[in-house]
Amino acid sequence: MARKKKNFNDLGLGTKEDMGGYRAINKDGSFNVKKINVPFFERLNFFHSLITMSWPQFFGLILLGYFIINLVFASAYSIIGVENLTGFKTTTTLEGFIEAFFFSAQTITTLGYGRVAPISNLANTVAAVESMLGLLGFALATGLLYGRFSRPSTMIQYSATAVIAPYQDINGFMFRVVNPQNNHLLELEVQLNLAMKRENSELRDFYVLELERDKVAFMPYMWTIVHPISNSSPLFELKEGQLLEKDAEFIVSMKAFDESTSQSVYSRSSYKASEIKWGAKFEYTVTQEKNGIVIDVGKIDITEKAALND
Repeated sequence: MARKKKNFNDLGLGTKEDMGGYRAINKDGSFNVKKINVPFFERLNFFHSLITMSWPQFFGLILLGYFIINLVFASAYSIIGVENLTGFKTTTTLEGFIEAFFFSAQTITTLGYGRVAPISNLANTVAAVESMLGLLGFALATGLLYGRFSRPSTMIQYSATAVIAPYQDINGFMFRVVNPQNNHLLELEVQLNLAMKRENSELRDFYVLELERDKVAFMPYMWTIVHPISNSSPLFELKEGQLLEKDAEFIVSMKAFDESTSQSVYSRSSYKASEIKWGAKFEYTVTQEKNGIVIDVGKIDITEKAALND
């Protein structure tokens, strides 16, 4: 058996096997790590939270903040007295509060229909403060909205499973990736790392796996990424049960240049030993039609049986 080349670069994930069978990187590329006992103000990161939260959450938070601010200023106008606002046509306290709420909405947006207006110094002061907060608040919301749209991201899709399939006169570890969107990714680079427990130890080793091809100029098709299992590979002569016993995890990291945003984008994913099909190969997904070539993205996970080389 050939001597396996070890690489002690632990990717920042630590060499101690403390995952307990869990993965270090989730399928969506996020790290499977939870931090506790962090002081409240040190873990606050409003910009990151607002940029990365879902669109429904973002707009819900904006609307909630808008409603609460108007409630606060409507209460302020009611406390100083609606008689300090001209043009009111109310007979009850509730009607006065509602009028004050809508006046606040007009003031904070600098809309100002003109029917209701402050007539005292105190009311004018509150309205001036609200107008300034409105300008700052909407500028901030606009900046966040632009930041969400302009944030570089990629929707690279990974096959749900990897395979051990015949490759030339040996075998190979393979998985597939595809860009399901219409934007063009250029100068793609991929790195594949393997984490495995050492024998009779709670420590784990990390290996950088050599690939058939680790760079491509374009990716209009699906890309099947292949690690040849030669006699210099850490996977050489390992069986399925051994990979499961070693709690093997294949960690994928990709980098590409997005032509539409002119920025570099990054993507991560991983495969656990239990997510590998042995003796299988991916089904061909390319067909030709009259007007060009068709890629069936829905078949990215489809495999068929294949006899492995001895």
